Amino acid sequence: MPQAIYEFPLNEKVRTYLRLEQLFQQLNQVKHATESWQYIHFLSSLFTLLDLLERLDLRTDVLKDLEAHEKNLVLWSQHPNIDNDALQSALQQILRLREEFKGAKKFGSDLKDDRFLAAIRQRFSIPGGTCSFDLPSLHYWLQQPHEQIQNDIKGWMSDINLIDRGLQIILAFLRERGRFNTMEAAKGFYQGIADDKNELIRVISATDQGYYPMLSGNKYRYAIRFMLFTPNVNGGTAVDEHVVCKLACC
Repeated sequence: MPQAIYEFPLNEKVRTYLRLEQLFQQLNQVKHATESWQYIHFLSSLFTLLDLLERLDLRTDVLKDLEAHEKNLVLWSQHPNIDNDALQSALQQILRLREEFKGAKKFGSDLKDDRFLAAIRQRFSIPGGTCSFDLPSLHYWLQQPHEQIQNDIKGWMSDINLIDRGLQIILAFLRERGRFNTMEAAKGFYQGIADDKNELIRVISATDQGYYPMLSGNKYRYAIRFMLFTPNVNGGTAVDEHVVCKLACC
């Protein structure tokens, strides 16, 4: 049975982490780019990410999370059945990241000062604003050799690569905290109580049954409602039958 994992954050910090993760996934696809439209998509995602970074103090949140994971790993090291080699490897990775974050300046500051990016960034907020008559400098850059374009992109990514690496390890730890258990939603509705430490609800649901999950709530209580996929109906239609899926509280 084809399935998909849906992730629902229970606080604003994790919501931001997931948005940034998705943007980094889009940015990293440029390694395989060969067409102009793919590079334009890369720049659009890059500018969206920079908008987020400029509004947030990510370093504080990421440092707190890395320090919390460090303490957890130290506690786990006392467990007699722990894989000590894997634990020490993870601990060293976190310690290196923590020190890099402490010494890092504001993320994206170098990209903000890049003259080429600054000259074209504003036009990306205009629908269809990346045409050659709007941005001849962009289209000149797009005609450069593939190696030169990739080198420019590598340089831009180096300014924000630390954030990407930090988010990868934080979200990996967060997801591993939860274990999937079978859940039954009577008439397509399920309500649960979140633990104080829960920050993310993950749902595995079938993709060939015509419905998808929607979550509402907060860090104390949440509700999942399964909705029929009806594109022509405003707001969708609630499922009125028994639904079985898997759920993890992380």
